[in-house]
Amino acid sequence: MNVLLTLLLLLQSAWGQPQEKPANGNALAKVMNLSWHNLVSARAGETGGGSKAPNGNGASEGGGPGGADPQPKAPKVKGIYVTAYSAGGERLSTLLDLVDKTALNAMVIDIKDDVGYITYKTDNPELQKLGSPMRFIKDIGGLMETLKKHDVYPIARIVVFKDSILAKKHPELSFVTANGTVWQNGKKDSFVNPYRKEVWDYNIAVAKEAAKLGFKEIQFDYVRFPEGFEKKADGLKFTKSDESRTDVVSGFVKYAKEQLEPLGVRVSVDIFGYAASVPAAEGIGQDFAKISANVDVISPMIYPSHYSTGWFKQKDPDKAPYATIKGAMVDTHKKLEPLADATPIIRPWIQDFTASWLGSGHYIKYGAGEVQAQIKALHESGVDEYLLWNATNRYTSGVDY
Repeated sequence: MNVLLTLLLLLQSAWGQPQEKPANGNALAKVMNLSWHNLVSARAGETGGGSKAPNGNGASEGGGPGGADPQPKAPKVKGIYVTAYSAGGERLSTLLDLVDKTALNAMVIDIKDDVGYITYKTDNPELQKLGSPMRFIKDIGGLMETLKKHDVYPIARIVVFKDSILAKKHPELSFVTANGTVWQNGKKDSFVNPYRKEVWDYNIAVAKEAAKLGFKEIQFDYVRFPEGFEKKADGLKFTKSDESRTDVVSGFVKYAKEQLEPLGVRVSVDIFGYAASVPAAEGIGQDFAKISANVDVISPMIYPSHYSTGWFKQKDPDKAPYATIKGAMVDTHKKLEPLADATPIIRPWIQDFTASWLGSGHYIKYGAGEVQAQIKALHESGVDEYLLWNATNRYTSGVDY
């Protein structure tokens, strides 16, 4: 049963990273809902402050792998996702106004985005050689000064192994098909190879520069192989070793933490919410516990819309934000329990968007009540930190954060 659950997890991930809209949503949702329900119905039944306060969400005081928190004066983070376009454009003023008037206190800003672009002008020759800097954020220094003025805790989001730019520039660092072209997924995205140390060092160089710019935390996203990789691997040419994919991915996280430690920044990782509820996803190389053991903050993406029929006793999890988040937190705490004092801060991504692609009858419109329900479920689960995701950066008003 565990093997089948993991297989369906990987199929489910073909929808795209939880921040993305799934392609062919209605048809795929129906298939996945039916298949998932048949396999997990039995399993699903088993689970049922001020912005400047010090951290304390049930994790260890150190907030990381057994050591001191690199940011001991950090607030309990309640943040929003901000694209580079928003950070460098007119929408920033609207987002700053939201933070100024509420208990929200942090922004997660794209510094290396989902395509692989570095989102500001850099003079770093290493980053110019491997990356492709774009001035989406026209004045990165000015942005950092503005965030400091508004007392915003700045987090740099760096998309790691999903990188079409680097894959195109250096196919040898990616996955090559039999006809010599760089492999692409259904959305025409390419990934780079987590087995390549050069890829590790490049992303860490981006992170180091972000730290020097003034970001207090580095958040790594897409820390994994492509969806369904175990089915593709035999038909692709790429460098690999005897290490398992989960060991390679967690090895990158451990190495990144070691490299960034002297700079006094926290290291966080985004991870599929499902990963806390199933055995390790060997195909994409994500092991929830192994990754969590080497970060200061773990951010499971537990959007209710991304759980299928049967999870946490819910026919349509998207329509039950409170119950879905409560169930996800039960599994998250259970998964991290063996880490004891090395447990990182748990800071989930929650949903502030409407998942209309699930099809009529399977979703609800998300507003203040639905966002509030998720926050309530987190608080009752001993989790006081969270991040709000909306790809367009249009966040719901009237929420008591």
